[in-house]
Amino acid sequence: MVRQQDSTQEGRSVRLLRVGEQVRHILSDVLMRGDVHDDVLAAHSVSVTEVRMSPDLRHATVFVKPLLGADEAAVLKALRTHTAYLQRTVASRVNLKYAARLKFLADESFDEGGRIDALLRSPDIARDLDDEAESPDRD
Repeated sequence: MVRQQDSTQEGRSVRLLRVGEQVRHILSDVLMRGDVHDDVLAAHSVSVTEVRMSPDLRHATVFVKPLLGADEAAVLKALRTHTAYLQRTVASRVNLKYAARLKFLADESFDEGGRIDALLRSPDIARDLDDEAESPDRD
């Protein structure tokens, strides 16, 4: 029998978010404690910023960012090297029918936010924004 809550789109998306957050916490904990024996990962503080689960919960896209963005390529390579260990760890701690396959990607959202902030602070845009603030509302 299918539960009523999981039969709706909202129920599935809440479950995906909940499982993704559990996986994020597990990976953050493993990386923080240094359970992965790797020189590159030991030398860097890595933040797991988001985990997006596929609708069938078999795949997880893990967005990571090393502290200050230093050696991002080396950190991603180290994480991808130890994917099997991390998948086993996640599978043992999350009670799912299937073990999720992890895919590590660099989190570009901070870079994109910085780019947008720099655009908004540029003199041309700041001048246009000041002009809009001084003009009366045209409703």
